[in-house]
Amino acid sequence: MKQNMGSVDRIVRLVIAVIIAALYFSGKLTGTLGIVLLVLAAIFAVTGFISFCPLYLPFGLSTKKK
Repeated sequence: MKQNMGSVDRIVRLVIAVIIAALYFSGKLTGTLGIVLLVLAAIFAVTGFISFCPLYLPFGLSTKKK
């Protein structure tokens, strides 16, 4: 896997993941919407940590500076 995410993209994803997780575990997000957003937060966290987004590949996108 070749990294295709820049530092700003990674930070934004990780911040969003932390916010969603905090809202879910504090009880502000509940039900189906809460679970869906928690899964999305997990995906954001994983892609943020590994600096690779598989959805960028088909479109040839990269936010990483060369």
